[in-house]
Amino acid sequence: MRIFLFLILFVQGLFQTSFASSITIDGTSLSILYTIPFAGLIASIAFLPLFAPQLWLNHYGKITFAWGIAFFIPLLITFGTPISVSVLTDTILSEYIPFILLLLTLYVVSSGIQISGTFVPSPALNVTILLIGTMLASIMGTTGASMLLIRPILQANQHRQCKVHVIIFFIFLVANIGGGLTPLGDPPLFLGFLEGVSFFWTLQYMLMPVIITSGILLMLFYLIDSKLFEKEGIQAQPLKANHIIIKGQFNFLLIGVVLAGIIMSGFWNPNIYFKVHNTNIALENVFRDIIFIVVIFISLRFTPKLLRQENQFNWAPILEVAKIFLGIFFTITPVILILQSPDHPTTKFLMSFAHDDNGAPINIVYFWITTTLSAFLDNAPTYLVFFKMAIGDNPDGANYLMNTIPTTLLTISMATVFTGPLTYIANAPNFMIKSIAEQQGIKMPTFFGYAFIAIGTLLPIYILLNVIFLM
Repeated sequence: MRIFLFLILFVQGLFQTSFASSITIDGTSLSILYTIPFAGLIASIAFLPLFAPQLWLNHYGKITFAWGIAFFIPLLITFGTPISVSVLTDTILSEYIPFILLLLTLYVVSSGIQISGTFVPSPALNVTILLIGTMLASIMGTTGASMLLIRPILQANQHRQCKVHVIIFFIFLVANIGGGLTPLGDPPLFLGFLEGVSFFWTLQYMLMPVIITSGILLMLFYLIDSKLFEKEGIQAQPLKANHIIIKGQFNFLLIGVVLAGIIMSGFWNPNIYFKVHNTNIALENVFRDIIFIVVIFISLRFTPKLLRQENQFNWAPILEVAKIFLGIFFTITPVILILQSPDHPTTKFLMSFAHDDNGAPINIVYFWITTTLSAFLDNAPTYLVFFKMAIGDNPDGANYLMNTIPTTLLTISMATVFTGPLTYIANAPNFMIKSIAEQQGIKMPTFFGYAFIAIGTLLPIYILLNVIFLM
């Protein structure tokens, strides 16, 4: 398995594309029917685990593949082989592989760090772990921070009766909102970085929204957890009673290397390109992804196997995410093409609804449309959809968003990062955390049960963010 994954990643390092698309399909000519496979895949992710759990568990990869074929065959018949292959290769090389490679790197490296010891349960300990995870999420990614701290917080609460709320707030803060400060933090922001958003633009504009949102949630969690401790009759212990042991510390250095590689690819632009299937390959992107591959190899090679075994490391969570998100990225292609075409009827409707008479974005409308779709369509591709729609046919691309209408870019960023916790499918790490918690015997809420809790908790915060930053 390791050799197979390494070969895949090595090929990626050689053939990583820049983001000059080779797609020649005019989205205006696409029927809305082309979006059915995407809608079908999202419906499958939402409903099959609820109504046919064994079918989904055993065959989710095949189901995802089937929806991809349902999109590709009509595309092939209508536009022919060259264009259809261009759509496929461009999607995989320019969007999917950079996305999943970053997740894989952070997953492997963070799983090489073990935090163990004697954990004495208390609301203060839980809030401390959540706070640390929230801060780490923008440094080592929501996936990395989640994989690092999910098992310590489970261990700290293993003997409690009420602990589902701990996992839910962990998803809110560590797997989503904490990653809002850097492109390394959360997948939507990384896609924005790949499209040209400055690394430090995100930190500048998202700092206060992240502080406000995470601060409210941490205080709310402390109140809830304290009440439940009283209800369970557990005597809370002081923080100094905990004894923490950290192993595999050199993997923290590897996370620093990953961060340096991302920053390098954003600032170093030698203007050296190669061409693969009509797509330009930027040298800085090749170099960045080679760094990722080397980091994965070093972590796997030099982290003691026993440490990963004690962390219960396996490939299942990342493989599930990789399969499902390949289908999402591929089937969402016609949605993006349609929204990039101002003359398409669907785009015209959305543009008229989300823009004023002068064509300027109405940021509050953008926020709520993006929020709604992000919750059910996954926040990473949703970011990409509305990022492209906000740019429209403007030749300046990301620079136009950053410098001319920065509040719109902030709107899209908040509406995807902060709404990532609304459903299990809205952000990749949510799946992993749910899976790990259930492996530990915790009965997590159903898809709709979790969504109901998340919406009830987060909706007032979203309204507050609108009042502070968008009005």
